[in-house]
Amino acid sequence: MMSSATIVKRAAPVLACIGLLAVWQVASLALKNDSFPTAIEAIRAIPDILGDKESLINILASLRRMAIGFGVAVLVSIPLGLLMGRSRAVAAFFNPLLMVIYPVPKAALMPIIMLWLGVGDVTKTLVIFLGVSLPVIYHSFEGAKAVEEKMLWSGAAMGLSPAQRLVRIVLPAALPEILTGCRTGLVLALITMITSEMIARQSGAGNILFNALDMGQYDTVFAMIIIVGAMGICLDAIFERVRARLVRWSEPQFDMPLSFS
Repeated sequence: MMSSATIVKRAAPVLACIGLLAVWQVASLALKNDSFPTAIEAIRAIPDILGDKESLINILASLRRMAIGFGVAVLVSIPLGLLMGRSRAVAAFFNPLLMVIYPVPKAALMPIIMLWLGVGDVTKTLVIFLGVSLPVIYHSFEGAKAVEEKMLWSGAAMGLSPAQRLVRIVLPAALPEILTGCRTGLVLALITMITSEMIARQSGAGNILFNALDMGQYDTVFAMIIIVGAMGICLDAIFERVRARLVRWSEPQFDMPLSFS
């Protein structure tokens, strides 16, 4: 039988969503603005979107671009971050480049990238890649830098090469920090995916949203916002399950009591 604390913990997200929808419904009814439909109207538009074949193809195209951009970013960023964390020369070379790129909004790069690569999938995937890479590099760097030198000395004494020490010691030790960066990158992948599709409007969830806005279909606009939000919640929940299993060894096995009295 579940304890009351467990029931509250599991019900909290659902109650928060219901509360948000209730506030939305009341605010819409109070304002009586055509561009601000009620929550019920937006929810009613969701089956129409998900039941439309073309809309489903657009949403799946968005997820495909997001998966490719996120996957390539992770494959490139983790090794780079680990190398930066363990090599001053590598860090000195890449740090200035990252400091220049990091504060620039990725949407601001879209016009330039579109001039070079057009408005196809490559452009949108590249923007997603850039958005995901920086947090993954940073957290990989911090995780690698925090590895105790004694562990590396022990590996060297056992005859491990620098590359073997990086893979067999640094990577596992830095994994909790790396996965934190990947989780942040997953959210940014969703944000940059929608942003890029709203700018380079050919296909995708962002294209559906912006076309509906152009045609004054405000219930569809808010329905798409709900769908995108639900996608983000589901992806984050799945990733958190995977993360918890991979780094279970690093999690505390008991709650520290606040008082022993």
